[in-house]
Amino acid sequence: MNNIAEVLGGIRTAAIAGHVKPDGDCFGSCIGLYLYIRQWFPQIDTDLYLEDRRPVFSYLGGFDEICTEPSDGKIYDLVITCDVSSHDRIAVADQLFDTAGKTVCIDHHVSNTGFADVNHICGSIGSCSEVLYGLMEPEKITKPVAEALYTGMIHDTGVFQYTNTSPDTMRIAGELMKTGFDFNRIINESFYQKTYLQNQIMGRVLAESIMLLDGRVIAGYLKKRDMEFYRAVPADLEGIVSQLRLTKGVEASVLLYEQETLKFKVSLRSAGKLDVGRVAQYFGGGGHTKAAGCTMQGTVYDVLNNLSLQILVQLDEFGTEVNHE
Repeated sequence: MNNIAEVLGGIRTAAIAGHVKPDGDCFGSCIGLYLYIRQWFPQIDTDLYLEDRRPVFSYLGGFDEICTEPSDGKIYDLVITCDVSSHDRIAVADQLFDTAGKTVCIDHHVSNTGFADVNHICGSIGSCSEVLYGLMEPEKITKPVAEALYTGMIHDTGVFQYTNTSPDTMRIAGELMKTGFDFNRIINESFYQKTYLQNQIMGRVLAESIMLLDGRVIAGYLKKRDMEFYRAVPADLEGIVSQLRLTKGVEASVLLYEQETLKFKVSLRSAGKLDVGRVAQYFGGGGHTKAAGCTMQGTVYDVLNNLSLQILVQLDEFGTEVNHE
Protein backbone atom coordinates (compact mmCIF):
# COMPACT_ATOMS: atom_id res chain seq x y z
CA MET A 1 0.00 0.00 0.00
CA ASN A 2 1.45 3.33 -1.09
CA ASN A 3 -1.47 5.61 -0.25
CA ILE A 4 -4.40 5.31 2.14
CA ALA A 5 -6.69 6.11 -0.77
CA GLU A 6 -5.96 2.65 -2.18
CA VAL A 7 -8.11 0.97 0.48
CA LEU A 8 -10.88 3.57 0.54
CA GLY A 9 -12.28 3.10 -2.94
CA GLY A 10 -15.93 2.01 -2.91
CA ILE A 11 -16.12 2.19 0.89
CA ARG A 12 -19.29 3.64 2.43
CA THR A 13 -18.72 2.93 6.13
CA ALA A 14 -15.40 2.78 7.97
CA ALA A 15 -14.13 2.50 11.53
CA ILE A 16 -10.71 3.33 12.97
CA ALA A 17 -9.54 1.50 16.08
CA GLY A 18 -6.57 1.68 18.45
CA HIS A 19 -5.04 -0.59 21.05
CA VAL A 20 -5.81 -1.22 24.70
CA LYS A 21 -4.57 1.50 27.06
CA PRO A 22 -3.99 3.98 24.20
CA ASP A 23 -0.84 6.11 24.37
CA GLY A 24 0.12 9.28 22.54
CA ASP A 25 1.00 7.55 19.29
CA CYS A 26 -2.26 5.60 19.33
CA PHE A 27 -4.28 8.78 19.86
CA GLY A 28 -2.23 10.70 17.31
CA SER A 29 -2.39 8.13 14.53
CA CYS A 30 -6.04 7.18 15.01
CA ILE A 31 -7.27 10.77 15.26
CA GLY A 32 -5.00 11.90 12.44
CA LEU A 33 -6.39 9.25 10.10
CA TYR A 34 -9.96 9.95 11.21
CA LEU A 35 -9.64 13.67 10.45
CA TYR A 36 -7.93 12.99 7.11
CA ILE A 37 -10.67 10.64 5.91
CA ARG A 38 -13.43 12.93 7.16
CA GLN A 39 -11.86 15.89 5.31
CA TRP A 40 -11.00 14.29 1.98
CA PHE A 41 -13.42 11.35 1.78
CA PRO A 42 -16.64 12.90 3.16
CA GLN A 43 -18.75 10.29 1.38
CA ILE A 44 -17.47 7.68 3.87
CA ASP A 45 -19.36 7.48 7.15
CA THR A 46 -16.40 7.12 9.52
CA ASP A 47 -16.31 6.34 13.26
CA LEU A 48 -13.37 6.42 15.66
CA TYR A 49 -13.01 3.86 18.47
CA LEU A 50 -10.63 4.25 21.40
CA GLU A 51 -10.78 2.68 24.84
CA ASP A 52 -10.51 5.97 26.69
CA ARG A 53 -10.81 9.73 26.21
CA ARG A 54 -7.70 10.85 28.01
CA PRO A 55 -8.09 14.57 28.85
CA VAL A 56 -4.44 15.29 28.12
CA PHE A 57 -5.23 14.82 24.41
CA SER A 58 -8.45 16.85 24.42
CA TYR A 59 -6.80 19.57 22.28
CA LEU A 60 -6.87 17.25 19.27
CA GLY A 61 -9.57 17.73 16.66
CA GLY A 62 -12.24 15.03 16.72
CA PHE A 63 -11.53 14.21 20.38
CA ASP A 64 -15.18 14.61 21.39
CA GLU A 65 -16.24 12.25 18.60
CA ILE A 66 -14.29 9.28 20.00
CA CYS A 67 -16.51 6.25 20.62
CA THR A 68 -15.56 4.31 23.75
CA GLU A 69 -18.15 1.57 23.24
CA PRO A 70 -18.89 -0.50 20.12
CA SER A 71 -22.00 0.13 18.05
CA ASP A 72 -24.38 -2.79 18.57
CA GLY A 73 -25.02 -4.73 15.41
CA LYS A 74 -23.18 -2.30 13.14
CA ILE A 75 -21.13 -3.89 10.36
CA TYR A 76 -18.54 -1.75 8.59
CA ASP A 77 -17.28 -2.02 5.04
CA LEU A 78 -13.79 -1.31 6.39
CA VAL A 79 -12.04 -1.33 9.77
CA ILE A 80 -8.53 0.14 10.06
CA THR A 81 -6.35 -0.39 13.12
CA CYS A 82 -3.54 2.04 13.94
CA ASP A 83 -0.64 1.24 16.27
CA VAL A 84 -2.14 -2.17 17.13
CA SER A 85 0.48 -4.94 17.21
CA SER A 86 -1.82 -7.99 17.33
CA HIS A 87 -5.50 -8.88 17.10
CA ASP A 88 -5.85 -9.41 20.85
CA ARG A 89 -4.64 -5.84 21.42
CA ILE A 90 -7.58 -4.24 19.60
CA ALA A 91 -9.65 -2.26 22.08
CA VAL A 92 -13.42 -1.72 21.91
CA ALA A 93 -13.72 -2.54 18.22
CA ASP A 94 -12.45 -6.14 18.17
CA GLN A 95 -15.84 -7.58 17.21
CA LEU A 96 -16.34 -4.84 14.63
CA PHE A 97 -12.98 -5.83 13.15
CA ASP A 98 -14.06 -9.47 12.92
CA THR A 99 -17.31 -8.68 11.09
CA ALA A 100 -15.94 -6.01 8.74
CA GLY A 101 -16.03 -6.52 5.00
CA LYS A 102 -12.33 -5.57 4.80
CA THR A 103 -9.61 -4.95 7.37
CA VAL A 104 -6.39 -2.94 7.30
CA CYS A 105 -3.56 -2.83 9.84
CA ILE A 106 -1.18 0.16 9.92
CA ASP A 107 1.59 -0.29 12.45
CA HIS A 108 5.29 -0.04 13.34
CA HIS A 109 5.76 -2.81 15.92
CA VAL A 110 8.43 -5.33 14.89
CA SER A 111 6.46 -8.07 16.67
CA ASN A 112 3.44 -7.55 14.38
CA THR A 113 3.10 -10.53 12.02
CA GLY A 114 0.05 -9.12 10.21
CA PHE A 115 -3.51 -9.97 11.24
CA ALA A 116 -5.58 -7.97 8.73
CA ASP A 117 -6.50 -8.42 5.08
CA VAL A 118 -4.09 -5.60 4.20
CA ASN A 119 -1.05 -5.05 6.43
CA HIS A 120 1.22 -2.01 6.22
CA ILE A 121 3.83 -2.62 8.92
CA CYS A 122 7.08 -0.65 9.05
CA GLY A 123 9.07 -1.96 11.99
CA SER A 124 12.03 0.34 11.36
CA ILE A 125 9.97 3.52 11.78
CA GLY A 126 9.69 5.16 15.19
CA SER A 127 5.92 5.72 15.39
CA CYS A 128 2.71 4.69 13.72
CA SER A 129 2.00 8.38 13.15
CA GLU A 130 5.14 8.63 11.02
CA VAL A 131 4.12 5.51 9.09
CA LEU A 132 0.72 7.07 8.49
CA TYR A 133 2.28 10.30 7.20
CA GLY A 134 3.84 8.25 4.41
CA LEU A 135 0.38 7.07 3.34
CA MET A 136 -1.08 10.57 3.08
CA GLU A 137 -0.72 13.19 0.39
CA PRO A 138 1.43 15.91 2.02
CA GLU A 139 -0.50 18.77 0.44
CA LYS A 140 -3.72 17.41 2.00
CA ILE A 141 -2.41 17.32 5.57
CA THR A 142 -4.35 20.06 7.32
CA LYS A 143 -3.35 21.72 10.59
CA PRO A 144 -5.58 19.43 12.75
CA VAL A 145 -4.18 16.31 11.05
CA ALA A 146 -0.61 17.59 11.42
CA GLU A 147 -1.19 18.34 15.09
CA ALA A 148 -2.37 14.77 15.69
CA LEU A 149 0.52 13.15 13.79
CA TYR A 150 3.08 15.36 15.54
CA THR A 151 1.60 14.35 18.91
CA GLY A 152 2.04 10.68 18.07
CA MET A 153 5.59 11.19 16.87
CA ILE A 154 6.81 13.05 19.95
CA HIS A 155 5.32 10.48 22.29
CA ASP A 156 6.91 7.44 20.66
CA THR A 157 10.29 9.12 20.11
CA GLY A 158 10.49 10.80 23.52
CA VAL A 159 10.42 14.21 21.84
CA PHE A 160 13.00 13.03 19.28
CA GLN A 161 15.54 11.80 21.83
CA TYR A 162 15.13 8.02 21.46
CA THR A 163 17.21 6.06 18.97
CA ASN A 164 14.12 5.38 16.83
CA THR A 165 14.39 9.01 15.70
CA SER A 166 15.74 9.19 12.16
CA PRO A 167 16.57 12.05 9.78
CA ASP A 168 13.22 11.35 8.10
CA THR A 169 11.49 11.71 11.47
CA MET A 170 12.93 15.19 11.88
CA ARG A 171 12.12 16.14 8.28
CA ILE A 172 8.52 15.02 8.65
CA ALA A 173 8.16 16.83 11.98
CA GLY A 174 9.39 19.99 10.28
CA GLU A 175 6.87 19.62 7.47
CA LEU A 176 4.06 19.15 9.97
CA MET A 177 5.15 22.22 11.95
CA LYS A 178 4.73 24.35 8.83
CA THR A 179 0.95 24.09 9.27
CA GLY A 180 1.28 26.42 12.26
CA PHE A 181 0.13 24.52 15.36
CA ASP A 182 1.59 25.31 18.80
CA PHE A 183 4.23 22.57 19.02
CA ASN A 184 5.69 23.93 22.27
CA ARG A 185 2.35 23.59 24.06
CA ILE A 186 1.87 20.06 22.75
CA ILE A 187 5.29 18.97 24.00
CA ASN A 188 4.94 20.57 27.42
CA GLU A 189 1.32 19.73 28.18
CA SER A 190 0.98 16.26 26.65
CA PHE A 191 4.48 14.86 27.24
CA TYR A 192 6.30 16.56 30.11
CA GLN A 193 3.58 18.00 32.33
CA LYS A 194 2.70 15.88 35.40
CA THR A 195 0.05 16.19 38.05
CA TYR A 196 1.01 16.51 41.70
CA LEU A 197 -0.11 12.90 42.21
CA GLN A 198 2.09 11.69 39.36
CA ASN A 199 5.07 13.49 40.87
CA GLN A 200 4.37 11.91 44.27
CA ILE A 201 4.23 8.43 42.79
CA MET A 202 7.33 8.94 40.67
CA GLY A 203 9.22 10.20 43.71
CA ARG A 204 8.30 7.12 45.70
CA VAL A 205 9.25 4.69 42.93
CA LEU A 206 12.58 6.42 42.33
CA ALA A 207 13.38 6.50 46.06
CA GLU A 208 12.63 2.79 46.48
CA SER A 209 14.16 1.58 43.19
CA ILE A 210 16.77 -1.15 43.25
CA MET A 211 19.82 -1.91 41.14
CA LEU A 212 20.32 -5.37 39.63
CA LEU A 213 23.03 -7.22 37.71
CA ASP A 214 25.93 -5.15 39.00
CA GLY A 215 24.11 -1.89 38.31
CA ARG A 216 23.28 -2.74 34.70
CA VAL A 217 19.54 -2.76 35.39
CA ILE A 218 17.38 -0.51 37.57
CA ALA A 219 13.90 -1.55 38.69
CA GLY A 220 11.00 0.19 40.38
CA TYR A 221 7.72 -1.27 41.52
CA LEU A 222 4.33 -0.51 43.01
CA LYS A 223 2.26 -3.16 44.75
CA LYS A 224 -1.52 -3.26 44.59
CA ARG A 225 -1.83 -1.68 48.02
CA ASP A 226 0.40 1.20 46.85
CA MET A 227 -1.80 1.79 43.81
CA GLU A 228 -4.86 1.79 46.06
CA PHE A 229 -3.21 4.13 48.58
CA TYR A 230 -2.56 6.74 45.89
CA ARG A 231 -5.81 5.91 44.07
CA ALA A 232 -3.61 5.64 41.04
CA VAL A 233 -4.49 4.36 37.59
CA PRO A 234 -1.95 3.10 35.01
CA ALA A 235 -1.87 6.50 33.27
CA ASP A 236 -0.48 8.01 36.49
CA LEU A 237 2.68 5.93 36.03
CA GLU A 238 3.65 7.36 32.66
CA GLY A 239 7.20 8.63 32.45
CA ILE A 240 8.52 6.68 35.44
CA VAL A 241 10.24 3.88 33.53
CA SER A 242 11.79 6.43 31.16
CA GLN A 243 13.10 8.45 34.09
CA LEU A 244 14.64 5.29 35.56
CA ARG A 245 16.29 4.65 32.19
CA LEU A 246 18.27 7.88 32.53
CA THR A 247 20.22 6.47 35.48
CA LYS A 248 23.94 6.53 34.67
CA GLY A 249 25.47 3.16 33.83
CA VAL A 250 22.29 1.13 33.29
CA GLU A 251 21.49 -0.91 30.20
CA ALA A 252 17.78 -1.17 30.97
CA SER A 253 15.04 0.01 33.29
CA VAL A 254 12.05 -1.94 34.58
CA LEU A 255 8.78 -0.79 36.13
CA LEU A 256 6.33 -3.21 37.71
CA TYR A 257 2.88 -2.47 39.03
CA GLU A 258 0.55 -5.04 40.53
CA GLN A 259 -2.75 -5.30 38.64
CA GLU A 260 -4.10 -8.14 40.73
CA THR A 261 -2.61 -10.15 43.57
CA LEU A 262 0.69 -11.58 42.25
CA LYS A 263 0.00 -10.35 38.71
CA PHE A 264 2.29 -7.58 37.48
CA LYS A 265 2.30 -5.37 34.43
CA VAL A 266 5.91 -4.95 33.31
CA SER A 267 7.31 -2.01 31.34
CA LEU A 268 10.85 -2.21 29.95
CA ARG A 269 13.13 0.42 28.44
CA SER A 270 16.57 0.01 26.92
CA ALA A 271 19.27 2.57 27.54
CA GLY A 272 21.74 0.98 25.13
CA LYS A 273 21.95 -2.04 22.85
CA LEU A 274 19.81 -4.36 24.96
CA ASP A 275 16.72 -5.55 23.05
CA VAL A 276 13.92 -5.32 25.61
CA GLY A 277 11.37 -6.35 22.97
CA ARG A 278 13.06 -9.74 22.87
CA VAL A 279 12.82 -10.00 26.67
CA ALA A 280 9.13 -9.08 26.65
CA GLN A 281 8.35 -11.56 23.87
CA TYR A 282 9.91 -14.37 25.94
CA PHE A 283 7.24 -13.73 28.57
CA GLY A 284 4.36 -13.44 26.11
CA GLY A 285 4.50 -9.67 25.60
CA GLY A 286 5.91 -7.51 22.84
CA GLY A 287 6.90 -4.07 21.70
CA HIS A 288 10.03 -2.49 20.29
CA THR A 289 13.76 -2.95 20.70
CA LYS A 290 13.94 0.04 23.05
CA ALA A 291 10.50 -0.09 24.68
CA ALA A 292 8.37 -3.13 25.44
CA GLY A 293 6.07 -4.70 28.00
CA CYS A 294 4.46 -7.88 29.23
CA THR A 295 2.40 -9.32 32.10
CA MET A 296 3.97 -11.70 34.61
CA GLN A 297 2.88 -13.74 37.64
CA GLY A 298 4.60 -14.07 41.01
CA THR A 299 6.03 -11.87 43.71
CA VAL A 300 8.03 -8.76 42.87
CA TYR A 301 11.22 -10.72 43.39
CA ASP A 302 10.03 -13.69 41.32
CA VAL A 303 9.30 -11.35 38.41
CA LEU A 304 12.57 -9.45 38.72
CA ASN A 305 14.59 -12.66 39.00
CA ASN A 306 12.98 -14.11 35.87
CA LEU A 307 13.46 -10.87 33.94
CA SER A 308 17.07 -10.66 35.08
CA LEU A 309 17.83 -14.12 33.71
CA GLN A 310 16.64 -13.14 30.23
CA ILE A 311 18.40 -9.79 30.35
CA LEU A 312 21.57 -11.56 31.46
CA VAL A 313 21.46 -13.77 28.35
CA GLN A 314 21.84 -10.67 26.19
CA LEU A 315 24.43 -9.04 28.43
CA ASP A 316 26.53 -12.20 28.08
CA GLU A 317 26.01 -12.18 24.32
CA PHE A 318 27.52 -8.75 23.84
CA GLY A 319 30.24 -9.31 26.39
CA THR A 320 29.10 -7.16 29.33
CA GLU A 321 30.79 -8.45 32.45
CA VAL A 322 28.30 -9.24 35.21
CA ASN A 323 28.80 -11.06 38.49
CA HIS A 324 26.53 -14.11 38.11
CA GLU A 325 26.52 -14.96 41.79
